[in-house]
Amino acid sequence: MASTIKTEDILYRDGPLNLNGFAAYEDGRSDRRPGVLVVHEAWGLGEHAIERAKMLASLGYVAFAADMFGDRRQVTKREEAMALIGDLRAHPPKLRARIRAALTALSDMPQVDSSRLGAIGFCFGGMTVLELARDGADVAGVVSFHGGLETQMPAVAGEVKARILVCNGADDPMIPPKQVEAFEDEMKKANADARVINYPGAVHGFTNHKADGSIAPGILYNKSADEQSWAAMRAFLGEILGE
Repeated sequence: MASTIKTEDILYRDGPLNLNGFAAYEDGRSDRRPGVLVVHEAWGLGEHAIERAKMLASLGYVAFAADMFGDRRQVTKREEAMALIGDLRAHPPKLRARIRAALTALSDMPQVDSSRLGAIGFCFGGMTVLELARDGADVAGVVSFHGGLETQMPAVAGEVKARILVCNGADDPMIPPKQVEAFEDEMKKANADARVINYPGAVHGFTNHKADGSIAPGILYNKSADEQSWAAMRAFLGEILGE
């Protein structure tokens, strides 16, 4: 018998900023389950992240899609998106505080086993969960899908507690090979458990069905990379969270 997925909006805060996250989990269960944070792309918390949260819930996790911009703000113009994420990227402590607020909201949910937490993110969200790992957050692991790998605050040896999986488009013009190499070097120096999978033929945004190249030729859905990376994530989360 298929389980019923319950969804709800959860209000939380980062200092004075009002945030509106989206939670999804199997209804009718009394046990506490592993929690997985989901971080949206540069467009804000919308359909893509919500769909992935529901998919995680169907796998038995309690999923919480973070709101990184406040009041569940969404944008449609690239210039607006770049301005929003640019401010957070330029101020890593601000970005890390924002994602930690979401992690706390997830951890505080009564359905969640707070000793078993993970995080996944897409594009901007992928970069964000890597910052969470670099910040030494108490998460078992993080998964970045076509996320930026650069940072202004590199990981410090001994401080990264999370295992890291990076699912990267091998032909992503926004994540050139030198950026991948620099990230791998950073992780090695930090003694972090990090793995990068490069998907041939895939570019930026390869998990988003609506990425049709209209925003930029280098932002395009790739069915094979989407399915393979999701399978890799499932195996990774199953190993680190035990669900």
